[in-house]
Amino acid sequence: MTDEQLQEIIDRCGDTIFRLAYSYLRSRTDAEDIMQETLLKRCLETKPFASPEHEKRWLLRVASNECKRILRSPWRRRTGPLEDAEEPIIFDEPAHSELWEQVMSLPPKYHAAIYLYYYEGYAVQEIGELMHAKASTVQTWLMRARGQLFNKLKEAESQ
Repeated sequence: MTDEQLQEIIDRCGDTIFRLAYSYLRSRTDAEDIMQETLLKRCLETKPFASPEHEKRWLLRVASNECKRILRSPWRRRTGPLEDAEEPIIFDEPAHSELWEQVMSLPPKYHAAIYLYYYEGYAVQEIGELMHAKASTVQTWLMRARGQLFNKLKEAESQ
């Protein structure tokens, strides 16, 4: 793979890979590591892809699997969260920032499904393929996540 081809992949998919990894791991440095690992695996992959969309799906699946691998690691379970060290995501409108924080407070499978569905525009079936789940399971995750978000936002509004 040439440098130009890699740069084209980074320009087309890099931001999406990073955001997906960040939604799983909630750490900028871990998300950057996942992005690097995913792109390295793409450089080593020799099979041709049917289309740029096929390649993007492959990259997102690899990133998702890498995130899950990190979440399962014993090292990750023994260390504490570094929320204080994370850089905040900046939004133009305060309502978007509050909503993003509420989405990120959901369990990983829920916030990943919400992110892919609403922020990236993937269909339920595609999310199921990316997350190794049935479409009906993804629909359940989305329904439960919406319910939890509704309750959290309603609770925040009443305070």
